Amino acid sequence: MDCLITAARIVTGPRGRHVTDGALLVQGGIITAVGARPAVTARAPRDLPAYAFPGATVLPGLIDSHVHLAFDGGPDPVATLREAEDAALVPGMADRALQLLGSGVTTVRDLGDRGGLAVRLRDEISDGRRPGPRILSAGTPLTGHGGHCWFLGGEVHGADGIRAAVRRNAELGADLIKVMATGGGLTKDGPPSWQAQFTPEELSLVVAEARRAGLPVAAHAHGTAGIAAAVAAGVATIEHCTWMGRSGFDVREELVAAIAARGIRVCPAASPDWRGFARRFGAERAEEMFERLRWMRGQGVRFIAGTDAGVSRAVFDDFVSSLEFFEHIGFTPTEIVDLATTETAQALGVADDTGLLAPGYRADLLVVDGNPLEDLQALRAVRLVSTAGRHHFPQSKTPSRPAHHGDVPAQHGDVPAQHGDVSGRRQP
Repeated sequence: MDCLITAARIVTGPRGRHVTDGALLVQGGIITAVGARPAVTARAPRDLPAYAFPGATVLPGLIDSHVHLAFDGGPDPVATLREAEDAALVPGMADRALQLLGSGVTTVRDLGDRGGLAVRLRDEISDGRRPGPRILSAGTPLTGHGGHCWFLGGEVHGADGIRAAVRRNAELGADLIKVMATGGGLTKDGPPSWQAQFTPEELSLVVAEARRAGLPVAAHAHGTAGIAAAVAAGVATIEHCTWMGRSGFDVREELVAAIAARGIRVCPAASPDWRGFARRFGAERAEEMFERLRWMRGQGVRFIAGTDAGVSRAVFDDFVSSLEFFEHIGFTPTEIVDLATTETAQALGVADDTGLLAPGYRADLLVVDGNPLEDLQALRAVRLVSTAGRHHFPQSKTPSRPAHHGDVPAQHGDVPAQHGDVSGRRQP
């Protein structure tokens, strides 16, 4: 929806760069101008729908790089999924995607579903048949026989099985390939989290076959052996990266150096319930893990934002709590905004059209009350979310009659409420 947005500040780049008393012009789902309000307003057609957000901040839409839309985040998401037919899963996936959108997330990377359901949902959202964030789907993750998330249908054996699985995902329209390099706690009676599920040669084959299809690879890797194999194979991202060994943590400094040098991004996949995880895991052990991430950052490792939404206690409507994890390990609010926008966009290969507010970029944006560059909690006060120019507003906001460029700007608090609307109220 074409529109003109004005606000107290517009975040135009990394490291806190912003325009005070700014404006942003959206036409055809693309940002066509951004900058000082008088200059941008002068470029807007007089009858263009317009609304103002005094005291608010416009920033790029947030990016969650690790979700599982097929899981419901309940006490036993695996059992719930296994008991449901594909057709019964889709409405729940769509609702969870909408929850993400409502929390300010405009791009998500789905790292494991069943039967290509996330690809189907991706296309429905892209075509405008459903509201939701842009989805990058990994399809069905590759795993060993009886391995982590085997119930999603991605068990492979040997080189031929690996090639066939990668090609099948690519043919179904996957945006990347996900491989379970190690076991994981979600899979009952599966390999332990520290145990590698593929040899280094097999992981290298996964990456090579994915590259032939033009796809990056994300590796689930808790254990050090799996991390080492993923680094050697040249994956794009490592998920979790907790350095588990058979008898405790096993951090390898040379691997950390290689991760940093090769630009492999690490997603800790901090759940919105990360504080609860720390209590269950044990405060002392959890802090040891957190301190390791601080040290890795000091060694040049670059992190990306992700929630693991869908696994137990990892909800879809509280992205900010996951971002608070990075605050806990030493990131400033400005650094966290960069992490959840430009940094993650770069890691996911979509930085050419999202993650920044600049002419030529998709109109993937978020409007919040306050200033998130100073206080992360401002991200909770969502006023408007737009993905490729399709607008979503909190349901508590009631629309009034449309305002247009050329009218006196809308008062603070007067914004549209329905998906696709652009309306506001003229000042009396």
